[in-house]
Amino acid sequence: MNILLNRYYLKSKKVYIETYGCQMNFSDSEIVASVLKDEGYVFSGDIKDADVILVNTCSIRDNAEKRVRNRIQEFKALKKKKNSLIIGILGCMAERLKMQLLEEEKFVDLIAGPDSYRDLPLLLQDVESGQKGVNVLLSHEETYSDLSPVRIDSNGITAFISIMRGCQNFCSYCVVPFTRGKERSRDAHSIIGEAEKLFNEGFREITLLGQNVNSYLWEGMNFAGLMKKIAEINPLLRIRFATSHPKDMSDELLDIIASYPNICNYIHLPAQSGSSRILKLMNRKYDRQWYLSRIDAIKSKIPDCGISTDIISGFCSETEEDHKETLSLMAYAAYDFAFMFKYSERPDTTAAKKFKDDVPEDIKLKRLNEVIELQKELSLNSNRKDIGKVFEVLVEGLSKRSKDYVSGRNSQNKMVIFPQIGFKPGDYVKVKITDCTSASLKGKAI
Repeated sequence: MNILLNRYYLKSKKVYIETYGCQMNFSDSEIVASVLKDEGYVFSGDIKDADVILVNTCSIRDNAEKRVRNRIQEFKALKKKKNSLIIGILGCMAERLKMQLLEEEKFVDLIAGPDSYRDLPLLLQDVESGQKGVNVLLSHEETYSDLSPVRIDSNGITAFISIMRGCQNFCSYCVVPFTRGKERSRDAHSIIGEAEKLFNEGFREITLLGQNVNSYLWEGMNFAGLMKKIAEINPLLRIRFATSHPKDMSDELLDIIASYPNICNYIHLPAQSGSSRILKLMNRKYDRQWYLSRIDAIKSKIPDCGISTDIISGFCSETEEDHKETLSLMAYAAYDFAFMFKYSERPDTTAAKKFKDDVPEDIKLKRLNEVIELQKELSLNSNRKDIGKVFEVLVEGLSKRSKDYVSGRNSQNKMVIFPQIGFKPGDYVKVKITDCTSASLKGKAI
């Protein structure tokens, strides 16, 4: 799981933000940062020096919640040393568990859901006056479109832009509709303006975020139309997006991606399962054949497109045949990479209410390992095919393993590592691929 450590102050008070989970949570922390900055908050890099600790949380899987619960236990010792320390829980866990967190974690002072970040200064004032600060009300309108996110720990090259909030797909295993509320799209003018501002500040790649970006709609403008407008800002501005729901992946969008070189040739298309029976139980609103038709359309219209996916192993009543269908779908799609998990039942979801979590844990783990092993093979095969090819790579920074190398991503979202010979973040470099692993490409600038 990704963890992002960030920092802030209000007046003379130092505030530290720790973010768990998906890209949307990272983006939300930047919104939190904007709200706090407007009230006088500034950065602090040392959690032990903080007066306020805010943890932006994830509820998508049971393991994610357990990790956060374990982490916030570590704050007890800090609070014993500093009685005035304020500890707040933000995001999806705050929304889902609400008062339970306050009752079970007595040292937690503040609870704020994803739609209540504007109220954080008032909630902090409540805490300072001796009360608990709580706001977990969901909104049908809030998009934070008027706020200018503070790019926390940014490399100055890549950035996220949230284009919509909430979800109403109600996949039977998922808590997101309950923790993030109804789907609503953000004002297109504010999105385009934010993208223009980022480009003028030196950013060269943006990722448009939403639980289902394909369903974006604002005053007649759909997602394909929004992508077109942003692509036309400047050919040097790369555009990515996440996440696409297969039921809404249109040919119109694929044609737009194919038409603009600065829209990256990469699509994350979560399958979750290769079995039509399981997909129906998951309420995914498409079947195996529809999904495969979307894979065919992508490969036909964008031949060099990178494709990734999400896979859940061991969903309720999954049989060995269902599992084999997932493996065969993965092989057909030939994914470049994947996010793979075993099913964990989430309280209050349809699956928890109507289905029995009846696949034994050892079988779940066995199937997950088979999925992981297949994906390693697919990723390596995909990368081997790139040896000898030349890609345009956007330099993001020095390689984590050696200062003698730089790293960046190609259009297909593959990490490329090559020798540093004076390149700086934001440079576009033509790189010939000479070697690879299952996780990355290696090459040399030409």
